[in-house]
Amino acid sequence: MDAQHLLSACRDAGIDFFTGVPDSQLKGLCDTLYATCGVKGTRHIVAANEGNAIGLCAGHYLATGRPAMCYMQNSGLGNAVNPIASLMDQQVYGLPCLLVIGWRGEPGVKDEPQHVKQGQITLEQLELLDVPCMVLSKTTTEEEFDAAFAGIRQHLDAGKTAAIVVRKGALTCSLKPVYGNGRTMSREEAAAHIIRAAEEKDVFVSTTGKLSRELFELREAAGQGHERDFLTVGSMGHASMIALSIALNKPHRRIWCLDGDGAALMHLGAMAVIGQKQPANLIHVVINNAAHETVGGMPVCEGALDITRMALAAGYRSVLRADSPDALDAALQEAMACGGLALVEVMCAVGARDDLGRPTTTPQENRDALMAFLKEDNA
Repeated sequence: MDAQHLLSACRDAGIDFFTGVPDSQLKGLCDTLYATCGVKGTRHIVAANEGNAIGLCAGHYLATGRPAMCYMQNSGLGNAVNPIASLMDQQVYGLPCLLVIGWRGEPGVKDEPQHVKQGQITLEQLELLDVPCMVLSKTTTEEEFDAAFAGIRQHLDAGKTAAIVVRKGALTCSLKPVYGNGRTMSREEAAAHIIRAAEEKDVFVSTTGKLSRELFELREAAGQGHERDFLTVGSMGHASMIALSIALNKPHRRIWCLDGDGAALMHLGAMAVIGQKQPANLIHVVINNAAHETVGGMPVCEGALDITRMALAAGYRSVLRADSPDALDAALQEAMACGGLALVEVMCAVGARDDLGRPTTTPQENRDALMAFLKEDNA
């Protein structure tokens, strides 16, 4: 079904505000929202995380008396549980909201490891939260959708949060939005420069998404093992806390956190904790392509996120920015030589290779190899 039909049904229900965190399963919806609403005005806001998005929906209803749409991947339900179960619930304020949830890891549908558990419990989570839902499939006709959505409208009118759970391929987009930022250095090129600058005993913690996939393939191309890298699967926004804890426990090892701008923003408070702990052996690299590129390309904070100023405010000792390979090489050398906590913001283009593969090792194999690598000496 074309996502424009869904948005038309939303408008008929009085829904005129849209917010959330992009998801590849919802690419048809996200592309349509970007093409029709953009991100510069007040009708559509790409939120920092799903809980924030629920808060925006609550404020919109309080100000206008109209429900809003909040879109997310099913993994984002974890971030949204608190405001759904407290702020929005009928036993508290009774604020209606339409959730549109991409169903990753649906039982019987092959997906990446981090989505398996989430997919198994998605419908049960919604039932536990007392959120009525309908499931949208590739075979759902517009007439069938309209009939089911009538029931969703009744729940919204009664002050309840309700959900549409979207199966793979169920929503399409007939519009063709163009994402980009005008930059030239690719994320994979930047990652190659970073791992070349590192020393043999250094450890990498990379954020979820294509950056970890690129790191894995760069090691493969160089004939290297993967024991130095922790490829964070799922848990978007938490790579820096994993890296911080390893850095504090292994003070004689250099730890690199390869982060993304959208991931760093999702749990921005982590930077304040890192700044307070001041691990001299941690280099926090944030790849800033101003986009949720792994899940489609929607902008992060309209492209206005300034990671370096945030790092300075959080207390990082050395804060650097690079927008070319040569500038990146220089910044990496300066970060390694600074003798304290450092952050390097790398300004990259949107996009990845069409033939980018996925890790061929399991998360458990990744865990065991890294832990063995960390035990090799008394670091």
